Amino acid sequence: MIKKTVKNVQEALDGVKDGMTMMLGGFGLSGIPENSISELVKLNLKDLTCISNNAGVDDFGLGLLLHKKQIKKMISSYVGENAEFERQMLSGELDVELTPQGTLAAKCQAAQQGFPAVYTPAGFGTEVAEGKETREFDGKMYVLEHAYKADFAFVKAWKGDEAGNLIFKGTARNFNPLMCGAATITVAEVEKLVKPGELDPNQIHIPGIFVQRIFEGKNYEKRIEQRTVRQK
Repeated sequence: MIKKTVKNVQEALDGVKDGMTMMLGGFGLSGIPENSISELVKLNLKDLTCISNNAGVDDFGLGLLLHKKQIKKMISSYVGENAEFERQMLSGELDVELTPQGTLAAKCQAAQQGFPAVYTPAGFGTEVAEGKETREFDGKMYVLEHAYKADFAFVKAWKGDEAGNLIFKGTARNFNPLMCGAATITVAEVEKLVKPGELDPNQIHIPGIFVQRIFEGKNYEKRIEQRTVRQK
Protein backbone atom coordinates (compact mmCIF):
# COMPACT_ATOMS: atom_id res chain seq x y z
CA MET A 1 0.00 0.00 0.00
CA ILE A 2 1.46 3.35 -1.08
CA LYS A 3 1.13 5.95 1.68
CA LYS A 4 0.23 9.41 0.43
CA THR A 5 0.23 11.13 3.82
CA VAL A 6 2.29 14.21 4.54
CA LYS A 7 2.94 15.66 8.00
CA ASN A 8 1.19 18.98 7.57
CA VAL A 9 -0.09 21.60 5.17
CA GLN A 10 3.40 23.06 4.76
CA GLU A 11 4.71 19.77 3.42
CA ALA A 12 1.58 19.31 1.31
CA LEU A 13 2.27 22.57 -0.52
CA ASP A 14 5.93 21.85 -1.17
CA GLY A 15 6.78 22.94 -4.70
CA VAL A 16 4.16 25.65 -5.19
CA LYS A 17 5.59 28.70 -6.94
CA ASP A 18 4.61 32.09 -8.26
CA GLY A 19 2.73 32.04 -11.54
CA MET A 20 1.29 28.54 -11.15
CA THR A 21 -2.21 27.44 -12.17
CA MET A 22 -4.25 25.90 -9.38
CA MET A 23 -7.63 24.21 -9.07
CA LEU A 24 -9.51 24.70 -5.82
CA GLY A 25 -12.58 22.65 -4.96
CA GLY A 26 -15.76 23.71 -3.26
CA PHE A 27 -19.04 25.44 -3.98
CA GLY A 28 -19.67 28.78 -2.32
CA LEU A 29 -18.13 28.22 1.11
CA SER A 30 -18.93 24.51 1.19
CA GLY A 31 -16.10 22.03 0.88
CA ILE A 32 -13.31 24.52 0.26
CA PRO A 33 -9.70 23.55 1.11
CA GLU A 34 -9.39 26.06 3.94
CA ASN A 35 -6.01 24.92 5.26
CA SER A 36 -4.40 24.95 1.82
CA ILE A 37 -5.77 28.40 1.01
CA SER A 38 -4.50 29.79 4.33
CA GLU A 39 -1.04 28.41 3.60
CA LEU A 40 -1.05 29.94 0.09
CA VAL A 41 -1.79 33.29 1.73
CA LYS A 42 1.10 32.84 4.20
CA LEU A 43 3.50 31.91 1.40
CA ASN A 44 2.65 35.23 -0.25
CA LEU A 45 2.66 33.69 -3.73
CA LYS A 46 2.02 36.01 -6.67
CA ASP A 47 0.55 35.90 -10.19
CA LEU A 48 -1.57 32.82 -9.55
CA THR A 49 -4.22 31.53 -11.92
CA CYS A 50 -7.04 30.00 -9.89
CA ILE A 51 -9.69 27.67 -11.29
CA SER A 52 -12.64 27.49 -8.91
CA ASN A 53 -16.41 27.66 -9.18
CA ASN A 54 -16.33 30.97 -7.32
CA ALA A 55 -13.97 32.98 -5.12
CA GLY A 56 -15.49 32.66 -1.66
CA VAL A 57 -16.34 35.89 0.16
CA ASP A 58 -14.30 38.98 1.02
CA ASP A 59 -12.71 37.61 4.19
CA PHE A 60 -12.77 33.87 3.62
CA GLY A 61 -11.74 31.30 1.04
CA LEU A 62 -10.13 32.65 -2.11
CA GLY A 63 -11.20 36.12 -1.01
CA LEU A 64 -8.13 36.10 1.24
CA LEU A 65 -5.86 35.67 -1.78
CA LEU A 66 -7.73 38.35 -3.72
CA HIS A 67 -7.30 40.89 -0.93
CA LYS A 68 -3.54 40.41 -1.03
CA LYS A 69 -3.53 40.69 -4.84
CA GLN A 70 -2.02 37.20 -5.15
CA ILE A 71 -4.33 36.12 -7.98
CA LYS A 72 -3.57 37.31 -11.50
CA LYS A 73 -6.37 35.42 -13.25
CA MET A 74 -9.59 33.93 -11.94
CA ILE A 75 -11.42 31.22 -13.91
CA SER A 76 -14.85 30.66 -12.41
CA SER A 77 -18.54 30.42 -13.17
CA TYR A 78 -19.76 33.42 -11.18
CA VAL A 79 -18.65 36.28 -8.93
CA GLY A 80 -20.82 35.21 -6.00
CA GLU A 81 -20.83 37.20 -2.76
CA ASN A 82 -17.31 38.54 -3.12
CA ALA A 83 -17.35 42.32 -3.44
CA GLU A 84 -13.57 42.51 -3.83
CA PHE A 85 -13.71 40.02 -6.71
CA GLU A 86 -16.29 42.24 -8.40
CA ARG A 87 -14.27 45.40 -7.77
CA GLN A 88 -11.02 43.95 -9.17
CA MET A 89 -12.83 42.54 -12.19
CA LEU A 90 -14.59 45.82 -13.06
CA SER A 91 -11.45 47.89 -12.48
CA GLY A 92 -9.38 45.66 -14.73
CA GLU A 93 -6.98 44.70 -11.93
CA LEU A 94 -7.93 41.04 -12.27
CA ASP A 95 -8.13 38.95 -15.42
CA VAL A 96 -11.43 37.05 -15.21
CA GLU A 97 -12.62 34.20 -17.40
CA LEU A 98 -16.28 33.47 -16.65
CA THR A 99 -17.25 29.97 -17.75
CA PRO A 100 -20.68 28.26 -17.68
CA GLN A 101 -20.79 26.15 -14.55
CA GLY A 102 -21.39 22.85 -16.32
CA THR A 103 -18.61 23.61 -18.79
CA LEU A 104 -16.21 24.39 -15.95
CA ALA A 105 -17.05 21.05 -14.36
CA ALA A 106 -16.68 19.22 -17.69
CA LYS A 107 -13.28 20.78 -18.37
CA CYS A 108 -12.05 19.65 -14.94
CA GLN A 109 -13.38 16.15 -15.53
CA ALA A 110 -11.84 16.01 -19.00
CA ALA A 111 -8.44 16.81 -17.47
CA GLN A 112 -9.02 14.14 -14.82
CA GLN A 113 -9.87 11.49 -17.40
CA GLY A 114 -7.15 12.38 -19.87
CA PHE A 115 -9.36 13.90 -22.58
CA PRO A 116 -7.82 16.92 -24.33
CA ALA A 117 -11.16 18.62 -24.95
CA VAL A 118 -14.94 18.29 -24.92
CA TYR A 119 -17.78 19.61 -27.07
CA THR A 120 -20.59 21.43 -25.27
CA PRO A 121 -23.70 23.29 -26.50
CA ALA A 122 -23.39 25.81 -23.66
CA GLY A 123 -22.30 29.24 -24.83
CA PHE A 124 -22.78 28.76 -28.55
CA GLY A 125 -23.76 32.05 -30.17
CA THR A 126 -22.49 34.09 -27.20
CA GLU A 127 -19.23 35.75 -26.17
CA VAL A 128 -18.23 32.47 -24.55
CA ALA A 129 -17.77 30.92 -28.00
CA GLU A 130 -15.78 33.76 -29.56
CA GLY A 131 -12.55 32.52 -31.09
CA LYS A 132 -13.35 28.88 -30.37
CA GLU A 133 -13.97 26.01 -32.75
CA THR A 134 -17.63 25.08 -33.26
CA ARG A 135 -19.12 21.99 -34.81
CA GLU A 136 -22.55 20.60 -35.64
CA PHE A 137 -23.72 17.24 -34.28
CA ASP A 138 -27.15 15.92 -35.23
CA GLY A 139 -28.37 19.36 -36.20
CA LYS A 140 -27.16 21.08 -33.02
CA MET A 141 -24.14 23.37 -32.66
CA TYR A 142 -21.44 22.75 -30.10
CA VAL A 143 -18.39 24.64 -28.84
CA LEU A 144 -15.00 22.95 -28.41
CA GLU A 145 -13.64 23.54 -24.91
CA HIS A 146 -10.11 22.45 -24.04
CA ALA A 147 -9.45 20.58 -20.80
CA TYR A 148 -7.79 22.56 -18.05
CA LYS A 149 -4.07 22.28 -17.38
CA ALA A 150 -3.15 22.89 -13.74
CA ASP A 151 -0.04 22.46 -11.64
CA PHE A 152 -1.85 21.76 -8.37
CA ALA A 153 -5.39 20.76 -7.41
CA PHE A 154 -6.44 21.43 -3.81
CA VAL A 155 -9.50 19.54 -2.61
CA LYS A 156 -11.34 19.07 0.67
CA ALA A 157 -12.90 15.74 1.74
CA TRP A 158 -14.74 14.56 4.83
CA LYS A 159 -12.73 11.37 5.31
CA GLY A 160 -9.67 9.91 3.70
CA ASP A 161 -7.17 7.15 4.35
CA GLU A 162 -3.40 7.06 4.11
CA ALA A 163 -3.61 5.65 0.58
CA GLY A 164 -5.50 8.73 -0.62
CA ASN A 165 -8.98 7.21 -0.92
CA LEU A 166 -11.59 9.91 -0.30
CA ILE A 167 -15.18 10.27 0.89
CA PHE A 168 -16.95 13.59 0.39
CA LYS A 169 -19.92 14.81 2.36
CA GLY A 170 -22.97 16.75 1.20
CA THR A 171 -22.44 19.73 -1.07
CA ALA A 172 -18.68 19.27 -0.94
CA ARG A 173 -19.28 16.51 -3.45
CA ASN A 174 -19.45 18.94 -6.34
CA PHE A 175 -16.21 20.20 -7.87
CA ASN A 176 -13.91 18.44 -5.42
CA PRO A 177 -14.17 14.93 -6.96
CA LEU A 178 -13.82 16.33 -10.49
CA MET A 179 -10.57 18.10 -9.63
CA CYS A 180 -8.89 15.03 -8.16
CA GLY A 181 -6.27 13.90 -10.65
CA ALA A 182 -6.96 16.87 -12.93
CA ALA A 183 -3.62 18.51 -12.11
CA THR A 184 -0.01 17.41 -11.96
CA ILE A 185 -0.29 17.15 -8.16
CA THR A 186 -3.52 16.71 -6.22
CA VAL A 187 -3.46 17.67 -2.55
CA ALA A 188 -6.37 16.44 -0.42
CA GLU A 189 -7.06 17.81 3.01
CA VAL A 190 -9.54 15.84 5.10
CA GLU A 191 -11.45 16.33 8.31
CA LYS A 192 -10.60 12.82 9.43
CA LEU A 193 -7.62 10.74 8.31
CA VAL A 194 -7.80 6.96 8.93
CA LYS A 195 -5.73 3.88 8.31
CA PRO A 196 -6.08 1.86 5.07
CA GLY A 197 -8.96 -0.59 5.31
CA GLU A 198 -11.05 1.53 7.68
CA LEU A 199 -13.15 3.05 4.91
CA ASP A 200 -16.05 1.08 3.46
CA PRO A 201 -14.96 0.43 -0.18
CA ASN A 202 -18.56 0.94 -1.30
CA GLN A 203 -18.58 4.47 0.15
CA ILE A 204 -15.35 5.72 -1.47
CA HIS A 205 -15.98 8.46 -4.04
CA ILE A 206 -12.40 8.94 -5.29
CA PRO A 207 -9.72 6.22 -5.27
CA GLY A 208 -6.25 7.06 -4.06
CA ILE A 209 -4.75 6.76 -7.54
CA PHE A 210 -5.99 10.32 -8.18
CA VAL A 211 -4.31 11.78 -5.07
CA GLN A 212 -0.60 12.46 -4.53
CA ARG A 213 -0.68 14.04 -1.07
CA ILE A 214 -3.13 13.86 1.82
CA PHE A 215 -3.20 15.37 5.31
CA GLU A 216 -5.65 15.93 8.15
CA GLY A 217 -6.73 19.55 8.30
CA LYS A 218 -7.39 21.67 11.38
CA ASN A 219 -9.71 24.43 12.62
CA TYR A 220 -12.38 24.20 9.93
CA GLU A 221 -14.86 27.06 10.25
CA LYS A 222 -17.71 25.77 8.06
CA ARG A 223 -19.19 29.22 7.48
CA ILE A 224 -22.63 29.80 5.97
CA GLU A 225 -22.62 32.15 2.98
CA GLN A 226 -26.27 33.18 3.24
CA ARG A 227 -28.16 32.25 6.38
CA THR A 228 -31.90 31.87 5.83
CA VAL A 229 -34.33 30.99 8.59
CA ARG A 230 -38.00 30.17 8.48
CA GLN A 231 -40.44 32.94 9.33
CA LYS A 232 -42.30 32.42 12.59
